[in-house]
Amino acid sequence: MRDNEVVNIGPEPLSFDEVVRVARHGAAVRLTDDAVAAMAAARTRVDELAESPTPAYGVSTGFGALATRHIDPSLRAQLQRSLVRSHAAGSGPEVEIEVTRALMLLRLHTLATGHTGVRPKTAKVLQDLLNARITPVVHEYGSLGCSGDLAPLSHVALTIMGEGVVRDASGERVDAAEALKQAGIEPVELAAKEGLALINGTDGMLGMLILAMDDLGRLFKTADVSAAMSVEALLGTDRVFAADLQALRPHPGQAASAANLRALLADSGIMDSHRDGTCTRVQDAYSLRCAPQVAGAARDTLAHAAAVASRELASAIDNPVVLADGRVESNGNFHGAPVGYVLDFLAIAVADMASISERRTDRMLDVARSHGLPAFLADDPGVDSGHMIAQYTQAAIVSELKRLAVPASVDSIPSSAMQEDHVSMGWSAARKLRRSVDGLTRVLAVEILTAARALDLRAPHRPAPATGAVVASLRQSVPGPGPDRFLAPEIEAVVRLVADNTVVVAAESVTGPLG
Repeated sequence: MRDNEVVNIGPEPLSFDEVVRVARHGAAVRLTDDAVAAMAAARTRVDELAESPTPAYGVSTGFGALATRHIDPSLRAQLQRSLVRSHAAGSGPEVEIEVTRALMLLRLHTLATGHTGVRPKTAKVLQDLLNARITPVVHEYGSLGCSGDLAPLSHVALTIMGEGVVRDASGERVDAAEALKQAGIEPVELAAKEGLALINGTDGMLGMLILAMDDLGRLFKTADVSAAMSVEALLGTDRVFAADLQALRPHPGQAASAANLRALLADSGIMDSHRDGTCTRVQDAYSLRCAPQVAGAARDTLAHAAAVASRELASAIDNPVVLADGRVESNGNFHGAPVGYVLDFLAIAVADMASISERRTDRMLDVARSHGLPAFLADDPGVDSGHMIAQYTQAAIVSELKRLAVPASVDSIPSSAMQEDHVSMGWSAARKLRRSVDGLTRVLAVEILTAARALDLRAPHRPAPATGAVVASLRQSVPGPGPDRFLAPEIEAVVRLVADNTVVVAAESVTGPLG
């Protein structure tokens, strides 16, 4: 693999792009010399504490509510094994490989800061697992988001020990010991503090936040494309998106969305067709007129989430931590509240973006509000149902997204005999946000599919060059108006075009980069 395809892991923060490259696209990683030196220095201090008769939490004691017991040196290797085995208690479906790879990468980065006391040889096994594309099986349930993502990370630590179950590079489910042997990776016997250092972090919820941000950056642009197509199909106006009107409420996300809408609707023959003074409508419905206000608020929420994620990427989360002056101190930085809050906040924005999209779709299907389009965009209304049930599908998803928008982070269930008496539920917030992102993808796909059909039905008036390019792109996979067809495959085809960014790329071939 070429050097520019390798992500270097040192004490300095990773970028969002680096996380996505490793987690989602399988890029390799390499621990830097600085990382190895930082880990070695911290390990020296941990070894000193391990040899001391004075108990040190996580080094020579039990954990959580059992931290009062001083562990004899002869039992400390067993202590580490027992910790990892007992905490690898996840249940339910496997999480996605990209999520586990993100979790592994972010834990490796924390180890590389030199604040955890892990030996370089232990960190190298995690590096080698990522490069061999061996992915521990991590389960849906088990994390309370405090102390970090304990159960998910424990399944990864189990693999480092050569135990448990993994997916190999081909995706086959195999025993970890066999997978490591085939890859030439030697498992390690964990030394003092290493078990705790491998499992005490918010890496899972942070990884899912960064992956969701990558998706939402694309989907929020797609939402501007779908809104522009609907405004045009419904004979709306672009005058409300004027820069001077938007500047009266100077939210940056709103300005970006409105600028996109102006670019997408430029030179529209359909819009020109009702600018001759005969149109008697005073103003458009909120779902059209307020599109940049809603999309802009979602963008600003995403920007806030990015600020939080950036701080987390600059963090070294473990308990206890090794400080530069040699102290080893207990702390509460593993609490997932900062990440959990923004995960929940994004789920609210996603639900609202889907809701306004569904309202625009519904208008295109209703003869009382569509301004001349056939009922349900059907070829022969009554004989054909057109997109009637496509909107039902949207409505079902939007209803689900509203339920997923209920915050997980307001809940807390005490654990560990009341030692861990307030938890973040950040992992749960991350899991539901992933479902929300999928739902928004599908809702926008139905709007785009419906709006493209409506734009075709406005012939001979021609859409804007940008929206026309989107329609042309869709028509390579989905036929234009006609009698009813099996609709589910057409919806899925557009879902793929939204998910792989084809829709945005088609629009940007005319507009240039959208904001």
